[in-house]
Amino acid sequence: MGAPSRPATPSLQDGIDKAGSPMKLLWQQNPAPWNPENIDPEYAGWRAEQHAWHDAVSLSDVSHHMFDTFIDGPDATRLLSDVSANNYQNFAVGQAKQFVPVTGTGNIVTDGILARTGERSYVLSGIPAAQNWVKYHGEKGGYDVGFTTDPSTAFRGGKDPVLFRYQVQGPAARELVKAVFNGPLPPSKFFHSIPVTLGGRSFDALRHNMAGQDGYEFIGPWEHAAFVKDTLLGTGEKFGIVPVGALAYASASVESGWIPSPVPAVYTDEELADYRAWLPLFGIEGKRPLNGSYYSDDIEDYYVSPWELGYGRSISFNHDFIGRDALLAAKETAPRTKVTLVLDPADVNAVLGDEHGYYLTYARHRVEPVDGDGRVIGLTHQTATLDTAGTVLALSLVNQEYAIAGTQVTVTWGEHPGAGTATDADLGFSKIRATVAPAPYDAYAATEYRRH
Repeated sequence: MGAPSRPATPSLQDGIDKAGSPMKLLWQQNPAPWNPENIDPEYAGWRAEQHAWHDAVSLSDVSHHMFDTFIDGPDATRLLSDVSANNYQNFAVGQAKQFVPVTGTGNIVTDGILARTGERSYVLSGIPAAQNWVKYHGEKGGYDVGFTTDPSTAFRGGKDPVLFRYQVQGPAARELVKAVFNGPLPPSKFFHSIPVTLGGRSFDALRHNMAGQDGYEFIGPWEHAAFVKDTLLGTGEKFGIVPVGALAYASASVESGWIPSPVPAVYTDEELADYRAWLPLFGIEGKRPLNGSYYSDDIEDYYVSPWELGYGRSISFNHDFIGRDALLAAKETAPRTKVTLVLDPADVNAVLGDEHGYYLTYARHRVEPVDGDGRVIGLTHQTATLDTAGTVLALSLVNQEYAIAGTQVTVTWGEHPGAGTATDADLGFSKIRATVAPAPYDAYAATEYRRH
């Protein structure tokens, strides 16, 4: 086993050492929320765009904001099996999975979408933290495998993406697709793809969408991008198609129940010291900020288990992998459960203003009992205005006993200054009443999405 090649300095560990701790490195009050790049904030208005995937049909261009790492080689499957909790025994070519890598402590590195494109080839897509994990272990372990990474458009230096991705979803999506391809597509299971041809151009139709609605994600070579997009939009006019901008797209995960970018559990484990020295400081692990009303000096208080994120269906113990024993031990003990908090509209208006419009934050706000005793019973992870819900929703992790739908809680709204101020200091933050609801919040996403 050789030492992995080092990226350009400074490393993540250099940044932690200079700042004094992981929390001092990452904590930042009121950071601008992430939005997907290279698409307009709005096309038809964020409200109309949110309604489109519920009432008609929408098109989301997701070609630009993700990293894609192409993995190929005789040891590709063995490597992925060694570094993730997924089941590879019946992983078919053309299938995709929610990729679940964990550290030795059983906490998640972060997730991604792993698609099998050949007997010895895969594409891992999403934010690059999971891809970094795979590449590091591939190099360190001496696996016979190669990696090619296509970064997001913000880091591509003006070059085009390798792949286009267009998500078409909503109650009219099937009729639109039928019109585009002159007939219905063959039946396909959730997270399985169908080879399709349009105007002599070949690409794939994957049964997957960000908002959890019926439809497809079309994926193919970038040279076909404009033709495919123009055809979908042109044919879609009679079905009321609405292109989705960055604001509406970023809110979709709140109602579909996917928590984006959990804190990678890589900052403290001594066994990962070499990994932190390998990671660049100016990457996702060193530059994705933390903020909100909840603050702890210990970054491990922000780590999460795949069980808490609802990834149990993606976990298999039929093989050995990093963190297996710890993950198995946590199956019955993971303290929190994913829920949606429906924030009281009057309280939201009192805090944000009557005309607050669209709001988005990834802040970790304190979730507390309604009795006001100050105990932290959970944290928000992504919060956004959903016009379809008539208020602000907060995708959150809360203690099991508070996860029952209808439970009343409060969300403490504010920006803790960070190190040097007590975690439980009285900073005069506002309290917003909230009601616990399921995650996914959207009924179709919760009950029908995977069945079609």
